[in-house]
Amino acid sequence: MGMPGPERALPSGASEAPGASGADGAPLLATMEADVERFLYDLEAGRGFSANTIFAYRNDLNQFVAYLRRGPDVTAALLGEEPAVLAEAGGGGGVPLGRWEELTDDHLTTYLIFLRARDYASSTVARKTAAIKSFCNFLLQDGRMRGDLAAKMASPKVDKYTPRAITPAEVARLLAQPETDTAATTARPEALRDRAMLELLYATGMRVTELVSLDSGDLDLADRSVRCAGRTGRVRHVPIRESATRSIVRYLEAARPRLDLRQDPALFLNHRGRRLTRQGFWLILKAYAQRAEIAHITPHTLRHTFAAHALRGGAELHEVQKLLGHVSISTTQIYRRLSTAGSGHENGTLPPGANDNLD
Repeated sequence: MGMPGPERALPSGASEAPGASGADGAPLLATMEADVERFLYDLEAGRGFSANTIFAYRNDLNQFVAYLRRGPDVTAALLGEEPAVLAEAGGGGGVPLGRWEELTDDHLTTYLIFLRARDYASSTVARKTAAIKSFCNFLLQDGRMRGDLAAKMASPKVDKYTPRAITPAEVARLLAQPETDTAATTARPEALRDRAMLELLYATGMRVTELVSLDSGDLDLADRSVRCAGRTGRVRHVPIRESATRSIVRYLEAARPRLDLRQDPALFLNHRGRRLTRQGFWLILKAYAQRAEIAHITPHTLRHTFAAHALRGGAELHEVQKLLGHVSISTTQIYRRLSTAGSGHENGTLPPGANDNLD
C-alpha cells in the first residue's frame, strides 16, 4: 500500500505537507497531520471505506496526533499521575513528537493508558487501537517506520454486540409522533417529511446515511421500490410496503414542494431547502423517541428492528441479507439472536404489513 502521489487530490480538510521543516517544529507537526490525511485518502479511494468509517478514523488519529504533541507533564496531568509514574509506566512516551519516524513503543503504551484512564467503552478503545495499527502499517509499507510498532498493541476484549430492536408497539408509537403535528389543514411540511422518513426506514431497513442520500429520482412509486446506493457504491433495489408508499406520496404531494426552495434533487429536504443531513435526522429521531417514551434509541435502531421483525415474521436469512445490503450473510446472522429470543416483540405479533416487502 503506497501513499498517494502528489498529483492526487487529498480528502476534504487535508493540506499538502510543507517541504521544509522549521526550527520550531510546527511544519513537522503539519506533516504528521498530512500523513494522516493521505492514509485516509488511501482507505477511501483505494479500499472503499465508508464515509462514516473515514470520519471515525480521522477523529481517532487526530486525537492521537494531539496526544503526541503534549509534553510529559501535560500528559501526566491529564492522567492524574505524577510525571515520574507515567515515565515508569511507559518510559519516554510523554515526550512530544515532531515526526512519525520518532514514534516508539513507549508512545503507544502510554497512549493506551491514557485512553483507559478516560473511561472510554472497550469498543471505542478497540476502534481507536485498530485505527492506529492500520495507520502504522501504512507508514511501515511506505518506509517511514523501522518496524511494525503497533503489532504488539493490545486491543481490549469487546463483548459480542447484539443490536437492539424495539417492539411493534414502540414502532407504532414512534411512527405516530409526526401525526401529532399534522392537523388536517395546517400540516407542517416537516411533519409529513418525518413520517415518510420513519416509515421508509422501517419498511426497508436501509441505513440512515442511505436514506438522506436518496434523490427523488431514486423512487419508483409504480413499482413500489427504491434505488439505494450502499457502502462502496453497491446499488440495490428495495421494495416498499403500501403504508410507507402512502406516506411518501403524501410528503411528495403536500410537503416537499413547500420545502423545495432551491430545486435540490434530494428526496428529503430541511427547512432551508437543502438535503437533510444524517445529524439532522438524528436530532429529529431523538425528539420523537423522547415524546414516544422510547429509551436508548439510535439512528440504526429502525434498521435493526426491520431485520429482527422480518426474520420473526418468517423471512429467510438470505432475503434479509439482500435487503440490508450485507456482503456476508454472517453479518445478518446476528439478527437471528433477536428473532429467536423474541427480542423486540410483544406477544409474538408483528404490526400489519411488517413483512409485506418480503413477498
